[in-house]
Amino acid sequence: MSQVDRDREHLRLLAAFHYVVAALATLFSLFPIVHLILGILMVRGRLDGDDPQAAVVGWVFVLFSAAWIVIGLAIAVSILLAARFLRRRDHYTFCLVVAGVECMLMPFGTVLGVFTLIVLLRDSVRTQFGVPADETSRAAGFSRSTERTKGDD
Repeated sequence: MSQVDRDREHLRLLAAFHYVVAALATLFSLFPIVHLILGILMVRGRLDGDDPQAAVVGWVFVLFSAAWIVIGLAIAVSILLAARFLRRRDHYTFCLVVAGVECMLMPFGTVLGVFTLIVLLRDSVRTQFGVPADETSRAAGFSRSTERTKGDD
């Protein structure tokens, strides 16, 4: 199997796993719906009557749960887009950024993010995305080439 075929297979597998992690991220981002409903009920006075302290606590519940849901869904959509872009070999920088963000989503996102970064930083994969393997990335240590010179021994 040639390096190009191996890279294509790795990108195909990474895209498939990104779809799975996007589904998991969507599921976990919707958990605070219970808190959102409780907060709305507290603000409207359905739980504790017209207690003003309950309304304040209700607003805290509403704001934090809504923020959690919106941020979680935004991350899930980003992972879903990255899966599509990996399959099409498009938007290289976006895929790199999403892989870095995935590293915060323990445990599955961390593993997927690290493997995605490893694959995307290969020069052969960069060329498939249409990104040249320039001297700047080689100087920074991002080159994955295995060339050895006589002085390296």
